[in-house]
Amino acid sequence: MDLLPRSPAEFGSARYWDRFFRQLGQRSFEWYGAFPELCPVLHKYVRPRDKVLVVGCGNSELSEQMYDMGMCEDIMNIDISDTVIRQMQERSGSKRPKMSYLVMDMLQMDFADAQFQVVLDKGTLDALLTDEEEATLAKVDKMFAEISRVLQVGGRYLCVSLAQAHVLKKVVEYFSQEGWVVRIHQVSSSEHKKQFVLPIFIYVMTKFRKIPGSAPQILEICQEEQEKPMRVESAEQLVAAVKDRQHYALLCSQLSKMPCGEQVSLDLCDRESGRPRYTLHVVDSPSVKPSRDNHFAIFIIPQGRETEWLFGMEEGRKQLATSAGFRRLVTVALHREQRYEGMAGIQAELSAKVMELSPPGLPARQQVPFLSAGGDIGVRAVRHCDTSPLSGEYVVEDVKGDGTSYFRRLVFLHNRNVVQSEARLLPSVPPQGQKKRRKDKKKPSPAEPPAAIDKSYLCCEHHRAMVAGLCLLGGPDPLPGDEAMLVVGLGGGSLPLFIHDYFSQAHVAVVEIDPSMLEVATRWFGFSQGDRMQVHVCDGLDYVAKLAAEAPAHYDAIMFDVDSKDLMVGMSCPPPAFVEKSFLQKVKTILKPEGVFILNLVCRDTQLKESVLATLREVFPLLYARRIEGEVNEILFCQPSPEGCRDTTELGARAQALERALQQPGRPWDSSYMLADMLQAIKIL
Repeated sequence: MDLLPRSPAEFGSARYWDRFFRQLGQRSFEWYGAFPELCPVLHKYVRPRDKVLVVGCGNSELSEQMYDMGMCEDIMNIDISDTVIRQMQERSGSKRPKMSYLVMDMLQMDFADAQFQVVLDKGTLDALLTDEEEATLAKVDKMFAEISRVLQVGGRYLCVSLAQAHVLKKVVEYFSQEGWVVRIHQVSSSEHKKQFVLPIFIYVMTKFRKIPGSAPQILEICQEEQEKPMRVESAEQLVAAVKDRQHYALLCSQLSKMPCGEQVSLDLCDRESGRPRYTLHVVDSPSVKPSRDNHFAIFIIPQGRETEWLFGMEEGRKQLATSAGFRRLVTVALHREQRYEGMAGIQAELSAKVMELSPPGLPARQQVPFLSAGGDIGVRAVRHCDTSPLSGEYVVEDVKGDGTSYFRRLVFLHNRNVVQSEARLLPSVPPQGQKKRRKDKKKPSPAEPPAAIDKSYLCCEHHRAMVAGLCLLGGPDPLPGDEAMLVVGLGGGSLPLFIHDYFSQAHVAVVEIDPSMLEVATRWFGFSQGDRMQVHVCDGLDYVAKLAAEAPAHYDAIMFDVDSKDLMVGMSCPPPAFVEKSFLQKVKTILKPEGVFILNLVCRDTQLKESVLATLREVFPLLYARRIEGEVNEILFCQPSPEGCRDTTELGARAQALERALQQPGRPWDSSYMLADMLQAIKIL
């Protein structure tokens, strides 16, 4: 049976609705939202003694159920269709004597002013506002004006809607300009999902006397059963908040019906602040054979480890999901601005929400496990946060790594998933002769990280590769002597500190554009200057250009480890100006003929990367590349002379000799460095 109109205009035609209800017969027709779903919101705004007007009542059972449940009895129902009003009078006349039905056009009502405390509209506005044509908008304005006229001051207009963008925009703009309080509730619903993917909303507009001048707008949104509404600053923010909830519903619907080909990412925000509290990635593994208990699991990433390859990269999360053995795994990253009450608290907070992301075929009442690395949520302690005019907001934090080690990290918040600098912290050791604490004394918290920096440890693999590249300096001595080295980009200072301490005769010049970073490195990462270590606070472009203009061949080794502030470019390290041909020629000018230029390249744009490599080959006759496995970083070793070593086996042997030379008695050395392996995997471009 075709009950839909031939054109949207027919939604406003009494003739269409008469035909509609005659064809429908005695069966009730609910546009959306059954009474059990709407009741939790309606009971907040409808009182037993209220006089209620239902506009466009149709043959919905909503009024009858409100009456029968004792919510209120003085209910006036109107509709443009004579057919449906007769049907409803026959259905309710003797059973509900205090409820009335009238044939009436809501655009021109016969009621006196301020006659009702509540006007209820279930889908009527959606049916009327089918487009944004001038004639349609004029009808809606008449509808709103009539509702305003018959409502008392303090009365509520409750409108059940799917919140299509143009409908929501019209409602919010009209009533907020009239000085009404506008609050939007998302209805907690399950039954309507069989018919509609989009969630149902109830607009609650409370009438206030219009104050001359510009009164502040009061705009609020409530999430399902949320008691406390969240206030927003503008109509645009309110519309955007509803759109976010609609997009989330569409996403959940899609995920419930089929596996996702690509990983899906979403943020769950804190209700009070509106800031992200959890970042979720939905990862499907179709290759995992289905069994009764491996449909779905949640993996809580320990705090501070969200940047690791296994958790922070798409390929890493795929590997994690496959190794965990679940067909769908949702990874959950915790945000540094938030506080968490342990694994149990997180599980209680997320259980209902993550079930909305469950895969198709999940058995009813299936227990969904919460997993984590090490069985806890990790440790993160923010030590310092500030804002730099050049680098923006940044944070220094201590995190617990895999095992018992702690690490200090510098993170720029404009790119919060990238660790800018990292240093390992030394375990706390009591001074010699200090007696063991008495049992009654307070013990240090196991969650309290140590504070001293381990300057002998290079956390970043790309830094290890850059150090290994110093074996390209050649000469009979694997450990260069009185060498001059330039490092552009200080960060936390780990790389120049290591070079200074392990190349004991080298003189290191560091160039850093941001004076705030020098302060951070000194205060938080154990960096210090001295006779063999000097920091120049200036632009690396200007520093190199000035030296190139003065005298050539200043440095034996030049290292670029400098990030780009422009996130719109597909290259985050270095800034594009540092790899322009004219500037690279200046770098070559200040590099000694037997020297080496080492560049940390982080470029996701394949075409841009090929262009950078082509430019480097034009300037430097000999170019090597070392890709850092599991990361975007690629370390490029450039030499100004074509006579350098082209045998990768020999390069590995040189790196091995350098590693042996660096392992001096009394100086700590980490076995994970494996400098020889770094260069055995090198490619000559």
